[in-house]
Amino acid sequence: MITPLDIENKKFSKQMMNGYSVEDVDDFLDDLSVDYAKIYKELTEQKGRIEELEDALSKYRTIEGTLQNTLLMAQSTAEEVKNVAKQQADQIVAEAKSSIQDTVNKLNQEVAAKEQQKEELTKQFDVYKAKMESLLISQLELLKEVNKD
Repeated sequence: MITPLDIENKKFSKQMMNGYSVEDVDDFLDDLSVDYAKIYKELTEQKGRIEELEDALSKYRTIEGTLQNTLLMAQSTAEEVKNVAKQQADQIVAEAKSSIQDTVNKLNQEVAAKEQQKEELTKQFDVYKAKMESLLISQLELLKEVNKD
């Protein structure tokens, strides 16, 4: 392949009358033409390849942008789902606390009612006991009087 240095250093043999040999010039031009055609063809092929690669790069950049957007959307959706789940969990905990508090309040009321009922029964028992004691004392008095007579 002819290099730029070959072209610059090429010397043609001179003919008589200070001209160059037509045959040397033609041979050089033929070699130059072959090399130029080869380089031109390679350049054209390389330009085509560059266009293909640029098109592919553009497609990949589009895909990359789409993937980035998808990733951002997925992250956003995940955050949303996480927040909704946290809200639901908080609501369930609040409802459970409320339910437990209601149950505790009902049980406290039942305990208070049972204590009041116990106090009433204790009072009734005390009254009954006092009446029985009084009755027994009066019966004892009667027996003592009957025994004296």
